[in-house]
Amino acid sequence: MGGVTMLQLREKDLPQETYVKRAGQVLEITKQYHIPLIINDDPAVALLSGADGVHVGQEDETIRRAREILGENRIIGATAHNLEEALEAWKQGADYLGVGAAFGSTTKKDARPIDRETYRSICESVPIPVVAIGGITADNLGELSGRGLSGIAVIGAIFGVENIKEGARSLRAKVEKLL
Repeated sequence: MGGVTMLQLREKDLPQETYVKRAGQVLEITKQYHIPLIINDDPAVALLSGADGVHVGQEDETIRRAREILGENRIIGATAHNLEEALEAWKQGADYLGVGAAFGSTTKKDARPIDRETYRSICESVPIPVVAIGGITADNLGELSGRGLSGIAVIGAIFGVENIKEGARSLRAKVEKLL
């Protein structure tokens, strides 16, 4: 998978049955590479498809409810935009946090960039992995260095290059060097 360490499937407009089927197809691939598959927003789809976990946003299912649906052995990630949301997500049982938007976002038009020191504050305050999300590219990645982050989540930085596999591999090498 060229450097990808976790894959989130985000299908906002699919009916649940189709989403479950697509997740099952993607899961067949991610299992071959020992990469966890996370379903965006929908714990039921994660459960029905056999995915490794779910990621919930601030307006989605609660972390506690996701844990009730998925049990203790699946991964639950949560979105946070500030220290208060991060602490609450951790208290509710999130396994990791996606924090942003680091640089805005082309997939979420209302995403606003957060202050870089917010990353440091969150990373120092919660004992779970913190991943930066939103508008991250190979060119701006260095601005996140030294904040305590565990990783990054990207879409365009991989899908926006000609050779996706090489783009992912190159970006991962840069992450390992800078973060």
